Parts: sequence; C-alpha cells; structure tokens
Amino acid sequence: MKKLMLFALACSLLLAFGCAKKVQPETETVVVTEVEEEVVIVKSPMELYAEAYANLPKNHTVAKGECLWWIAEYKEVYNDPFMWPLIYKANRDMIKNPDLIYAGQSFSLPRTGFSLEDVKSARKDAGAPWKALEPGASAVVPAEMRAALGYSF
Repeated sequence: MKKLMLFALACSLLLAFGCAKKVQPETETVVVTEVEEEVVIVKSPMELYAEAYANLPKNHTVAKGECLWWIAEYKEVYNDPFMWPLIYKANRDMIKNPDLIYAGQSFSLPRTGFSLEDVKSARKDAGAPWKALEPGASAVVPAEMRAALGYSF
C-alpha cells in the first residue's frame, strides 16, 4: 500500500511541475519581396464526370457464362443492359451472332462516336419499352449526352 501511495505522490508531483520547457530555435526575419499566391482550380461536376468517364475501360474480355446483356449492365461499362447493341455493332467483325459470344474474346467498348439517336436505336433493338428509349439517369454515357438529357452529375 505504501508503494502505491508513493507512486501516486510521484505522479502528482510530475503533473504539478510539468515537463521541462522546450528551447525555441532562433528565428530569423525574412523579408519577402514577391507574394506567391496559390491558385486553386475548381472543376465543375460535368468536368469531373467527363474525367471519370474517360478513365473507364475501353475493352472487355469475355468471361465464361457472360452475354452482351450482362456486359452492358456492368457499372464500369454502361450500367444499362439495353445498350448491348452498341457493343455488338462495334465488334461485328468478331461477333457473327450476338447470342453466341465466347470466353476469351476481347471486345472494344465504344465510349465516343455515338449520338443519343444511336443509343435510342440500340435500346429499341434490345427490346426497351417504347416509352423509355432514352437511357436512365444511372446509365454511363458521355457527359455531353448526360447534360442534353438533363441529368445531374
């Protein structure tokens, strides 16, 4: 018990007196003749979306069991299964029948060079309801098309 009391007394003394003062380094006065300003560039949400869209994969290698519908549905592809005809049309030299694709085939994913009318036509060919031929707000499309559709970024 005495040891505990002595330990508590030692701790309280250390806390009462504190630590030794730190030696402050000598300071030097410097006169600045030029003022440097840091410029912060703020990008708009559309520019941020366009950058993210540009970084999406441009090719996809088919895994066993995949179909064009599933590939188009992936978030990093189009996030819209009704857009599979875009992949088919861009890779007609490798795809003879859109119902028959094979594991190991590598398809290019068109990111540019198509219009809203092309997307509507692809969605119609894929069987989308005639009232919903425009891609949904969650679809991954170019920034300009997204802006034209009135979707937020």
